[in-house]
Amino acid sequence: MSEGQKRQREVEAAMVWTVSAGATNVRRETAGFAEKPFDLRGALSRYFAEARAACGAFERIALGYLGLSCALMAMFAENLEHPVKLIATQALVALGILILCRAEAKSAQLAATGETFAARSLHFWRHWYPHLFFLFCFEEMGKLVHLVSPLWQDAKLIAFDHWLTGVNPSLWLEQFARPDLNEFMQFAYFTYFLFLLILSAILYYRREWESYWAVMTYSAIGYALGYIISMLFPVQSPWFTFAGMWHGDLAGGPFTALINLIEKCGRVHGAAFPSQHVAGAMAALWGAWRHRRWLFWIFLPFVLFMCVSTVYVRNHYVADVFGGMVTGTLGYAIGSWVMKLRGAVASATEERTTIRVNQELTA
Repeated sequence: MSEGQKRQREVEAAMVWTVSAGATNVRRETAGFAEKPFDLRGALSRYFAEARAACGAFERIALGYLGLSCALMAMFAENLEHPVKLIATQALVALGILILCRAEAKSAQLAATGETFAARSLHFWRHWYPHLFFLFCFEEMGKLVHLVSPLWQDAKLIAFDHWLTGVNPSLWLEQFARPDLNEFMQFAYFTYFLFLLILSAILYYRREWESYWAVMTYSAIGYALGYIISMLFPVQSPWFTFAGMWHGDLAGGPFTALINLIEKCGRVHGAAFPSQHVAGAMAALWGAWRHRRWLFWIFLPFVLFMCVSTVYVRNHYVADVFGGMVTGTLGYAIGSWVMKLRGAVASATEERTTIRVNQELTA
């Protein structure tokens, strides 16, 4: 065998050994990958860690309320018709909030070079879902009002109103009822739905995210305080307590018809004390004072008329109004302190603002 043939065989042997060794390594690596199972617990842990990181002060209040109400449901389950269903519903709402927050945070990171329609949609719902959350919590109170006590406490508030005014205000005010006054009072009652919407729309349009979430947090705390009180101290309102004692319905125009429709579709039997109407209006009023002072002065007379209207249209006692003023003001006071804590504004919102500013600077 010539010297050239020997060298050729050595090269071929080396190539065979290299390929065999490489295949063996690939098999080992593949086997190692197959032996390592998917870490579902770790993936879920990372997912929820990211979701929590995307939450701000509002979410901490909202999730805290859901957790506390679930704990109360578990403690007093015997007083509920479907405790498991209610707790499961609360858990699904909490999960939905976490999913939305994480999704919006991810979309903000991916939108560094320009916002997509999906990113804009997530950003919108991330900021406006609190309104739906408030509505959900209020409607749910119809099932939780007797969570702790089976007895209505209206007699105590009727006694307080009589001590304060010398009459039963809701029944006494009926002597002044006439269509034009009824319509005005129903309009004043309707304005409750506008205060937070108007203020938050202005702040959202101006991209003042810290102020926006501050206002939402004031409202969340004020409502949460009211919901917890309603669970501990059930009150059904003059509408139910004095049913049959009125001389007639409050006749009026379009606002009267609109309020009657809203009440027909969403009236809750109970949760009258403290008045969530007044609490929500007070939180928005204080928010306007802090973040849009000119709007405060526009809101003020409407809020005052709305407070009177809640008694006139037979939905609340005077004591309910005072209770709502207190819880709404506490929502503002506590919320102002909460917003000073680290992470009060969701990180995704801050990042999106930074991206927008950078884009404007480089444009």
